[in-house]
Amino acid sequence: MSSIFESMNTKDHEQVVFCNDPDTGLKAIIAIHDTTIGPALGGCRMWNYASDEEAITDALRLSRGMSYKAAIASLNLGGGKSVIIGDAKKQKSEILFRSFGRFVEGLNGRYITAEDVGTSVMDMEWVRMETQYVTGISRALGGSGDPSPVTAFGAFVGLKATVKKQLGKDSVSGLKVAVQGVGHVGYHLVKHLTEEGATVYVTDIFEDSIKRVVDDFGAIAVGPDEIYDLDVDIYAPCALGATLNDETIPNLKCSIVAGAANNQLKDESIHGQMLKDRGILYAPDYAINAGGLINVANEIEGYNRDRAFSQAEGIYDILLTIFQLAEDENIPTYMAANRVAEKRMEDISKLKNFYLPKKNFMGKRDNS
Repeated sequence: MSSIFESMNTKDHEQVVFCNDPDTGLKAIIAIHDTTIGPALGGCRMWNYASDEEAITDALRLSRGMSYKAAIASLNLGGGKSVIIGDAKKQKSEILFRSFGRFVEGLNGRYITAEDVGTSVMDMEWVRMETQYVTGISRALGGSGDPSPVTAFGAFVGLKATVKKQLGKDSVSGLKVAVQGVGHVGYHLVKHLTEEGATVYVTDIFEDSIKRVVDDFGAIAVGPDEIYDLDVDIYAPCALGATLNDETIPNLKCSIVAGAANNQLKDESIHGQMLKDRGILYAPDYAINAGGLINVANEIEGYNRDRAFSQAEGIYDILLTIFQLAEDENIPTYMAANRVAEKRMEDISKLKNFYLPKKNFMGKRDNS
């Protein structure tokens, strides 16, 4: 692996914080990508990574995605992400998350955390005992609770925008959808899809998650490797990232990829182009799954559930804008999404540079 500074420079990261507390067993990484638009907000993921390098790579990739997600959703936030190295099913404890909260507090608002894969509302309430810079807490404490229903709703309307662009249909009724990963977000996405008349195939590494959607919604269970080979209209990745790669893309028989997972393309430039070359319309992940960020961002101003769902509904128009730009410029959709997000970051940066007083040589603001 290249040095951490080389990795940071590759995607313009501002800061990486390593959190180590032997007394509680905490080993965590906080990555802050960009705070041009506002403080970095992004979830805390707990995962049993194979190596520290793998955890660093994940934190860097995910935090960059959060910057772009906030920008494209017109939120006044930057991008960050944290990962705790460990088994979420065996190693969770109050003291571990309170220790993590103290590290978040030490950043004094540059990073705001939330729940993510492997963490829960309860975990965030433990974090809140040590810092105010946390969202995704229970509604009883003034938060929004589990953000997955809003994430899934945003992904569903984004999926429908992709169907509209690619197939000219206003509904998923009669379509076949392969959903990979049926945890919190995937569960609610399957609910939306089946209620509108889609036939849904599902897979997950956890048998109880599969059983739940099969029992509740009549989904059809398939093996983890079968999901890529199904003759379906839509592949919806809703688990971990990098499932779109050299091995899987050639096997896809769908015409649409639209799901809620982060970092779906193993390599943006290579695999985004591969999808375009195969005529598969890809809904850029950080655009279609922005509902979760929209939901927790609402906590900062005072949570309003109806407002969160209303803002998530705007993902439909965001994706249509991206698809139109991609078509006009003859570029992959991931590239079009990046251009939309980067333009907002650049515009806000110019605005701040124009209005903020310049520093003199002593580093003080010159207001003369």
